[in-house]
Amino acid sequence: MDGETSCSSWDSDDEYQKFIQKMNPPSANKYGILLEVVQVLTELQLIVKKAYISSDGGWFMDVFNVTDQNGQKIMDESVLDEIVKYIHKCLGADSCFLPSRRRSVGVEPSSDYTLIELTGTDRPGLLSEVSAVLTNLECNVVNAEVWTHNKRAAAVMQVTDRKTGLAISDTQRLARIKERLSYVFKGSNRSQDTKTTVTMGITHTERRLHQMMLEDRDYERYDKDRTNVNPTPVVSVVNWLDKDYSVVNIRCKDRPKLLFDTVCTLTDMQYVVFHGSVDSEGPEAYQEYYIRHIDGSPVNSEAERQRVIQCLEAAIERRVSEGLKLELSTGDRVGLLSDVTRIFRENGLTVTRAEVSTRGDKAVNTFYVRDAAGSSAVDLKTLEAIRQEIGQTVLQVKGHPDHRKSPPQESPSRFLFSSLFRPRSLYSLGLIRS
Repeated sequence: MDGETSCSSWDSDDEYQKFIQKMNPPSANKYGILLEVVQVLTELQLIVKKAYISSDGGWFMDVFNVTDQNGQKIMDESVLDEIVKYIHKCLGADSCFLPSRRRSVGVEPSSDYTLIELTGTDRPGLLSEVSAVLTNLECNVVNAEVWTHNKRAAAVMQVTDRKTGLAISDTQRLARIKERLSYVFKGSNRSQDTKTTVTMGITHTERRLHQMMLEDRDYERYDKDRTNVNPTPVVSVVNWLDKDYSVVNIRCKDRPKLLFDTVCTLTDMQYVVFHGSVDSEGPEAYQEYYIRHIDGSPVNSEAERQRVIQCLEAAIERRVSEGLKLELSTGDRVGLLSDVTRIFRENGLTVTRAEVSTRGDKAVNTFYVRDAAGSSAVDLKTLEAIRQEIGQTVLQVKGHPDHRKSPPQESPSRFLFSSLFRPRSLYSLGLIRS
């Protein structure tokens, strides 16, 4: 965790020094800077294999060993230069990173789209109903992400006016949209809390979803469905009294964005990571953090210790128990999301997570679905019926044990998850601030 340990993970001291020379003069440490760094690496679609985190007083030093999406080292100097420029742009004095707490989200207006946030009780067909309401209200969904966990659901959606293609500015219409969506999200269970926000604003979608589900206290419903999670993450929190730290240890199956999810949760719970290490070079990921609350105290009670454990477990699992993956790439049009999710519902499939985006005139959507029994092993006949209705060449099935038996299809994968930079190979990124 000190400088010597960090440097030993680099390919060579020369490479390390070369990178350091490219950095701008260091800036001051601040609360939440670790999350900002990790968020930038996530946006660049870099995979963190190892990390060393150390901060003390007014400075910090973070070293990240990263690969591209294919696990390869990045050797192209032009790509490396673009990465460094992007990091400086995001983390420099003129950066536009959003503040961490909810009260600050949505204060910066956007004329491009209207931002809708929803939390409530999950149920089969919910996304289909929400999409149908928005289509009926002359709204077009251009980007959206939906998460479900422990029978709760959260959604962040960017919509535009069907006629103008811009944000909706009419206050009465916005109020009507909010009222209709609140009604749909409540469903027949009026006793459950439901929150609906409609605003002209901007937000970091995945960060906001973590905040929304944390505020919704989805972790408190966690133990009821624990047996459905396999394998379960192992999280422990112990106090190191001599140094006034609490030590968080996490061991779980590795996956993309795991580091972002755990650091995001600790930050939103108002804990500061002073030191830490991450190792995800094998099938399992190991994370260790030395933390204090922003008031300077370690985790100060057994109830709070259990809360930290449950919140981290929930953050890890929100992306895990997702279901069968379906990828859709086709020409965009108003009502497309409503039509596709209606077809899923009519064939007995429930969407457990969704990523919806529009790129030019293309709709690029990813859905994770389960059947009526809650299984991701969806019947092949059901899948083929859905593909016949939606279109054989635009809907791809990922991970089904029998998907190779279906007729060969034109793959739309070239449209999916395009990286900000063309990936080439492994490079260690060290970020230093003082």
